[in-house]
Amino acid sequence: MRDWELGRTYRSGSGEVRWDVLGDQDADPVVLLHGTPFSSYVWRGVARALAPAHRVYVWDMPGYGTSEMSDGQDVSLAAQGRVFTELLAHWGLDEPTVVAHDFGGAVALRANLLHGARYRALALVDPVALAPWGSPFFRLVGANTEVFEQLPPALHGALVREYVSSASHRGLHPAVLDTLVDPWLGDVGQPAFYRQIAQADQRHTDEIQGRYGELELPVLICWGASDTWIPVAKAHELAALVPGARLRLIDGAGHIVQEDAPAELTAALTAFLT
Repeated sequence: MRDWELGRTYRSGSGEVRWDVLGDQDADPVVLLHGTPFSSYVWRGVARALAPAHRVYVWDMPGYGTSEMSDGQDVSLAAQGRVFTELLAHWGLDEPTVVAHDFGGAVALRANLLHGARYRALALVDPVALAPWGSPFFRLVGANTEVFEQLPPALHGALVREYVSSASHRGLHPAVLDTLVDPWLGDVGQPAFYRQIAQADQRHTDEIQGRYGELELPVLICWGASDTWIPVAKAHELAALVPGARLRLIDGAGHIVQEDAPAELTAALTAFLT
C-alpha cells in the first residue's frame, strides 16, 4: 500500500490493530470503517478529502489489511464490534461521527446497539445490515471453506482478484486491484481470506436487525445504485426501518462506492457532516 500507510498500533482482544489519524487534532472526529474483503485503503481518498475540516480516524480490522492475521483468530462480526468499542475508548472519543461501509456497517451498528458506543451521527455505505446477506460466491465458500483453503496459490489469487473486481461497477484500476488483493495472498493471507468468510454468520445481524428503530441519531444511508453484492432494494428496506434516515443513491456506482464514485460519495458525506 505504497500511498497509504497506517503508522500506529493498538493491541486488541482479537490481535494487533493498525490505525492512524488525519487532520487537526481539535477538529470534530470522524471514524471510517471498511468492509470485507477490503481494508482502510478504500477510504484513502475520502479520508484525505475530509481531513482539512475533520479529525479522521482510519483502521484495519483484525484479520484485514495490515492488521494482525493469525491462526485461530476471532474475526467475526461479534469480535469486530467489541474491538471497535475498545478502540473508541482508546482514542478517547465519546461521540464521533461514524462512516461505515459493508461489513463495517454491521460492526458500527453492533457497537452502538449492543456495547453502548455512542455516535454523533452515523453514515452507512452499502452496509451489511439486513438478512439475507452474502453473495452466492460468499455462501459457497462459507459452506466449503476446507476445500477452498486447499487451492493452489495461483488459483486462489485468481479467485480473489475476480471476487474483488466484481464489487466495482466501473472497473478497478489495476494498481488499486493489486493493492486490495495483496493482503489475501501468501502463507498468511490465503488462510486469512477463508477464515473471515468462514466466521461470517448472519446471526450477528439477526441479533440487531429488530432494533434499528431504536437508533436515535442522524443517519445517512448511501448506496451504489448498481450494487450487485447487496441489491439497492435493501437500501430502501433499511431506510424504512431507521427513524428519520436519509437515503442517497449514487448512480454509476457498484458496491465499492469509494472507488466507483469517490467525488459523489465525498460530497454526500460532507453535506451530512456539516
